[in-house]
Amino acid sequence: MFLFLICQRNMLSLKAAPTTTIVKTIHSRNPNTGPLLLFSKYQGRINCPCSYFFASVSVKHSSMMHSSMMHSSCSPIKAMSAKEAATEAHYVLKPNSESSSSGSKKALISLSDKKDIAFLGNGLQDLGYTIVSTGGTASTLESAGVSVTKVEQLTCFPEMLDGRVKTLHPHIHGGILARRDQKHHMEALNKHGIGTFDVVVVNLYPFYDKVTSTGGIEFEDGIENIDIGGPAMIRAAAKNHKDVLVVVDSEDYPALLEFLKGNQDNQQFQGNLHGRLFNMLLPMILQFQWLWKQTVGDKFPPSLTVPMSIQSFLRYGENPHQKAAFYVDKRLAEVNGGGIATAIQHHGKEMSYNNYLDADAAWNCVSEFRNPTCVIVKHTNPCGVASRDDILEAYRLAVKADPVSAFGGIVAFNTEVDEALASEIREFRSPTDGETRMFYEIVIAPKYTKKGLEILCGKSKTLRILEAQKNEKGKVSLRQVGGGWLAQDSNDLTPEDIQFNVVSENAPQESELRDAEFALLCVKHIKSNAIVIAKNNCMLGMGSGQPNRVESLRIALRKAGDEVKGAALASDAFFPFAWKDAVEEACESGIDVIVEPGGSIRDGEAIDCCNKIIFTQCSLSGIASTACVMYDLVQTIANIKLSTADTYVGSHRRYPLTPSAYPKKIHFLDSGSSFDVSRALYITYTRLPNVVFTASAQNDLAIPVVLNIVLVRSNKVLFICSATPFYCGMYVTVNCLLIPSC
Repeated sequence: MFLFLICQRNMLSLKAAPTTTIVKTIHSRNPNTGPLLLFSKYQGRINCPCSYFFASVSVKHSSMMHSSMMHSSCSPIKAMSAKEAATEAHYVLKPNSESSSSGSKKALISLSDKKDIAFLGNGLQDLGYTIVSTGGTASTLESAGVSVTKVEQLTCFPEMLDGRVKTLHPHIHGGILARRDQKHHMEALNKHGIGTFDVVVVNLYPFYDKVTSTGGIEFEDGIENIDIGGPAMIRAAAKNHKDVLVVVDSEDYPALLEFLKGNQDNQQFQGNLHGRLFNMLLPMILQFQWLWKQTVGDKFPPSLTVPMSIQSFLRYGENPHQKAAFYVDKRLAEVNGGGIATAIQHHGKEMSYNNYLDADAAWNCVSEFRNPTCVIVKHTNPCGVASRDDILEAYRLAVKADPVSAFGGIVAFNTEVDEALASEIREFRSPTDGETRMFYEIVIAPKYTKKGLEILCGKSKTLRILEAQKNEKGKVSLRQVGGGWLAQDSNDLTPEDIQFNVVSENAPQESELRDAEFALLCVKHIKSNAIVIAKNNCMLGMGSGQPNRVESLRIALRKAGDEVKGAALASDAFFPFAWKDAVEEACESGIDVIVEPGGSIRDGEAIDCCNKIIFTQCSLSGIASTACVMYDLVQTIANIKLSTADTYVGSHRRYPLTPSAYPKKIHFLDSGSSFDVSRALYITYTRLPNVVFTASAQNDLAIPVVLNIVLVRSNKVLFICSATPFYCGMYVTVNCLLIPSC
């Protein structure tokens, strides 16, 4: 006895490996559906889902037909003989009732990262779940002893296009998307023979691992790592999260099994899953941003998305009344792209909002240098930077640069912290008094020896010790403004990427050029207006955050002190003025080299200033009239012929500087020549802030005082002379100006 049936086009879901019930058709009354015939004794895992109308009919024989007559995509179907094919009598599988929408609970598993998959599969199987899975995932589950229904058995459609199409089928997405509380949804499932999924476990192709791996990735490989089916299932499950549990992280497997056993709070558990779910969905947009960059060549696509996942809640923000949290950029964190976000904290208190800002500034700065370097940061600004072959010496010099600011700062190294360096950090005394042990908030390094880490941990219970990796280059830098964001390429340029153009008449020596490069690396990490003075690979002083460049210069000069002579100066932007401004003051202080980006309409004045200012320090002995000797020096040594058209100003340090002390005219020597002082007044004032013009330069000085002479012609300084009686010697320095260009 067999059954007469008409096969409809709609497909019905069957449970895994049902026992086949053989039925026979005579002629299909549906012209859109071809007849099917199955061997009556075949007992395979044939899940060829179709829906039928049944009627009884008697048949005397059953056989096989040629496979070319078949209209089913299920591979286990066997071919029949050509003779019986002519009868157009066909056999089909009767659907098992347990595989319909009213069947047992089912879990869909499709994983790229198969971590803990055996634990998950066996746990679900023990709870009575039927597991449906895709190719590689199914094979891994089966090797772990888990019974699996492959997706193609459920859909009756094989994987195709090199695996690009696996789960994009109504039997998959209908079972995920159907709302259980909607009667017409469930009726539609019953009509089409589609079963529901109760659990969906999916993770995606390792796109970030591929496209950000060392050396990059070929374009075609990147394309193949753009996941299609995975995100579609996740989105479907997310849309129907009320009825479907969605798991995208292996860390949630134990909690999932506990929840299915009834041991987890429903609302809290699903809330945690949903948070991870949407974190998984967001990065998908970045694949299209990558595709845009690869095909269009523009780093800035029409829309920009940054996938961030929360790493920690902070005690407070920049101020105590502000709530705060720390998020990591999944694009970099998932591939350990370097930076503070992926740093390992070995010891100390939890990081605060300001700690993250300062640590990031310190790590970014120290990562610039190739030689062993120490950087100390306070409030995101480097206050001490030094490079030496001996990292211990570099640390001491970095602290010495500004020991007051270094106290309570962040110390960063670009080399391993060993036992010797850790001991130096732990016991080092402040240079200000030689007694106070230096205190730091954070120490950062790329690596620590076991003993070095142990010593540092003993310095303080609160000292935060971070191990960080160098930042990856080529990132996009973002900065928030009201209602929007500014995006730009990260500033990855180093002195090796910049061509230095010597625009002054005097070229720098090799040592001076190295100092200029070092200063430029430092000033890159200081808030504008930024000035750095450096010498011998050590930052001597810096000025930052001032509304004008002159004030930043004066702060840097004060920090550098007497060591400024022969140093290099770097500015983070061009000088808007030169004369009676920063360039002139820098030259007078003894700076040998100035490096700045240029671009001012007054660049010519800055160059002219450096070319024409000559510093001459004269020490004289046995001289009755200092002014007379200086007059001779001007004409003979500097080879400048004086005339009454020149402004020649003399001064000494015996009287306070007050405007009333300035004479209208200065009478010089016995010639009786008279000079207008108005044009030279500002020059002497800015250069020599603690001196006063003398009413007459003919005074014989009875005590050793410093006498300064300034020669001005056509509003430009030609000569500056500084003299001290009873000592002998003379030095002349011509300053240089460098303007770098990319």
